[in-house]
Amino acid sequence: MGATLAVHAEGLVKHYRSRAGVVEAVRGVDLMVEGGEVFGFLGPNGAGKSTTVRMLTTLLSITSGTARVAGVEVTHEPDAARRRIGVALQEAGLDPRQTGRELLVLQGRLFGLSTRDTSARAEELLELVELEEAADRQIKGYSGGMKRRLDLASALVHEPDVLFLDEPTTGLDPASRLTVWDELRRINRRGTTVFLTTQYLEEADQLCDRLAVIDGAAGSSGKGRPHSSRPSSASARERRATQRSTTCSSTRPDAAAAASPATSRRCRRDIRVGAGTARAP
Repeated sequence: MGATLAVHAEGLVKHYRSRAGVVEAVRGVDLMVEGGEVFGFLGPNGAGKSTTVRMLTTLLSITSGTARVAGVEVTHEPDAARRRIGVALQEAGLDPRQTGRELLVLQGRLFGLSTRDTSARAEELLELVELEEAADRQIKGYSGGMKRRLDLASALVHEPDVLFLDEPTTGLDPASRLTVWDELRRINRRGTTVFLTTQYLEEADQLCDRLAVIDGAAGSSGKGRPHSSRPSSASARERRATQRSTTCSSTRPDAAAAASPATSRRCRRDIRVGAGTARAP
């Protein structure tokens, strides 16, 4: 484990009250994400992925447990945490009447950048996500893939240490998905830590250095418990549940190109199992 953790959560819990009683949306999540990596958070719909991300990004209160993002305690210093993170949720929050450039300039000004710095940053980001030619068109004329790429650029305006992406390619056509993957690789190569939630195993295999699987229906692990496919110690019931996890092999293409099949690295996971943390090599 590296000395620098971009995300460190322990015993993260989220409860909602309803007429039927208390709903446990997330139950005891532990996460350790190293700086500079792409970390995948996989699971089916309703497992607690989005709820976990919303707690880590200050969009939801934490019922119990602790979370530090980019070295900042999320509960105690939410404003400081927001300045260190970028967030792109499942539904892009874009004003269709603005142009792509206007959106980025507005974001920059809201984060306190000067007019000159904002203009330069917008130009840099438009080039990064390959939207220079569409920069001065209204967003309502953008395709789904273009909107997603603009949303990524918007989350990067203030140069965050950690970028949270909640299912960024859901609903995109195959060509647009590949384009977004390329953008994420470029963003990560610039040093930004990426926390990616996804339902797609091939997406995690292509992009992630390490991953955790959260399965709301997995035996005694219960809703919101991430688990590994090969825990070092777990009950037989937990082992049956964790067998449904994916095994990530030969992660990103850039890494695979530098290694032979025999030495191709496998994803390492730091994942909660039962009451402890199991590390799978």
